[in-house]
Amino acid sequence: MNEFLTWLRHDTAGLLLLAGVGIALLLFLIIKVKLEPFIALVGTGVIVALVGGVSVEALVGSATKSSDALIEKGFAGILGHITVIIGLGTVLGAILERSGGAEVLLGRLVKIFGEKGTPLAMGITGFVLGIPVFFDIGIFVLAPLVYVAAIRGGKSLALYALPLLAGLSVTHAFLPPHPGPVAAAGLFHVELGWIIIMGLICGIPAWFASGILWGTWIGKRVMIDVPEDRIIDEAEEARGHEPSIGLVLLAIGMPMLLILGGTFGNIFAPEGPIKSTLVFFGNPAIALTVAVLLAMWLLGIRRGMTSAELSEITSSSLRPVGMILLVVGAGAFFGAVLSATGVGTAVAGSLSQAGLPIIVSAFVISAGMRIAQGSATVAIVTTGGILAPSLTTGAFSQPQLALIVVAISSGSIIASHVNDGGFWIISKYFNMSVKDTLKTWTVLETVLSVVGFGMAALIYQFV
Repeated sequence: MNEFLTWLRHDTAGLLLLAGVGIALLLFLIIKVKLEPFIALVGTGVIVALVGGVSVEALVGSATKSSDALIEKGFAGILGHITVIIGLGTVLGAILERSGGAEVLLGRLVKIFGEKGTPLAMGITGFVLGIPVFFDIGIFVLAPLVYVAAIRGGKSLALYALPLLAGLSVTHAFLPPHPGPVAAAGLFHVELGWIIIMGLICGIPAWFASGILWGTWIGKRVMIDVPEDRIIDEAEEARGHEPSIGLVLLAIGMPMLLILGGTFGNIFAPEGPIKSTLVFFGNPAIALTVAVLLAMWLLGIRRGMTSAELSEITSSSLRPVGMILLVVGAGAFFGAVLSATGVGTAVAGSLSQAGLPIIVSAFVISAGMRIAQGSATVAIVTTGGILAPSLTTGAFSQPQLALIVVAISSGSIIASHVNDGGFWIISKYFNMSVKDTLKTWTVLETVLSVVGFGMAALIYQFV
């Protein structure tokens, strides 16, 4: 028995078996036993950690100190980032819906693209607005647009959500100022201009294949209803007096402009009060707070809403957030457990010794890291660290290095599944069961990954 546990905890094959059995148990509990995902994730994570050799103290801490325990850090890592953002984004979306702003924006998109072109409009919206904002912020701010489109069109929520998600995902993975490509560019000393050029050349076909072709095909075949607790009816007094498209775009665009200003201010502005101001207002929590207060005034009080009505909108919109946060936190804990067992490191080490062409190695190592531990950013940074010594010798041109970064980024988004916090955000925010999320979102990310890498590998032959 001791020999088996040693093999399971230290051999790459054993670690892969441990991870595979853990994921299979989790899916069985959720899909077959119908256990609440939050409970299943925590329970399975604890079992995998103990079997994988994580000590009790490392897992849960001691009676006097637990702040460094895996169970707390696993939850805190993602919840510290998204809790304020998801709360503020949800309130902003609720105000947009109640004021009729979401209906106004959707109406303008339908007028431009036509009723049948609404999914394409959603995809373009996700792609354009995903450039300055993080993936999860884009979801929280733009989700009301998807809800209204699904209700208005009478079709599956997935038909409108998937193109939007593809747009947000491709920009998050391939383009600055998002952390993954920026970090890889720094490791390989690639100019951000080349990252942007190659990211767009490879990313646009990948977005179209995954979000528009796959997203619209599967969206017509998997019926997802808008969750009742996400439907916020337009106020009676707003009917016929909806805000102008300019006000709506200002409310949605304000946090994105502030975040973009903070990002570039941090990079290009000299030290001083201007840089400090840009960085302060560019923090996502501060930017969304400003946007919510602005929306409360422009779309609420200024148009006749009372403070009591705004309070009711805020409280009712935040009620479903608790379960979303619990499940996302538990998903991050499960991913942290797999990382703590060493499965990601073992996979990366084995793949780096496979002797594959450099651009193929970049994709395969990153994909292995992503599947093993769930985080796209960790997959990019780890792969970059493994390959950096061989890529900074001067033997590669800037376009070649940029394409290798795209290959790493492509691998980092493949097969999003139960160890990825983003998987649970999408599952809960868009009312999808685990099975439906695997059929739609997981496949979408895989198509996006493979097509993005295919474009990078093809262009690599000619630069």
